[in-house]
Amino acid sequence: MTVSVTIASLISWIPHWAATIIIGMLPVSELRGAIPLALAPVEVGGFGMSAPEAYILAVLGNMIPVIPLLLFLEPVSDFLRRWRIFDIFFTWLFTRTHHNHSERFEKYGTLALTIFVAIPLPVTGAWTGCAAAFVFGIKFKHALPAIFAGVLIAGVVVTVLTLTGISIFELF
Repeated sequence: MTVSVTIASLISWIPHWAATIIIGMLPVSELRGAIPLALAPVEVGGFGMSAPEAYILAVLGNMIPVIPLLLFLEPVSDFLRRWRIFDIFFTWLFTRTHHNHSERFEKYGTLALTIFVAIPLPVTGAWTGCAAAFVFGIKFKHALPAIFAGVLIAGVVVTVLTLTGISIFELF
């Protein structure tokens, strides 16, 4: 909770609904950070929101960057690859990602993308799902609903776990 309290104090001048959306948009926290902070009581540095309000705002925030990411990852990647350091980085990243996950994505396609985004653990989520869709060549019209479904599922899981007081990390 220390990290959430620190984030809350940094954004204390922003209305709680807007802060929840913004935290949901961030690649590090996404809704996995936004929902617990929004549901936490004000006395401990949270926003004290109701579960439906926290869920809707966090999902909305998590989905805002998805469309630009899906549309612009390829052009940005192509642009950055003009420099050797970025070309080396993207080649390493795409090769590693493709090697580690290609069997699942080839077998299950968009269902694998949905499940990947839905698992509320670090390095999964909408941002990484967009990168995976790009790496595996999943078209926008298939990637967007798959990522949206994954975000909805992850939001339910995080909300339920937060309301029951179970940490995601306690499960593993």
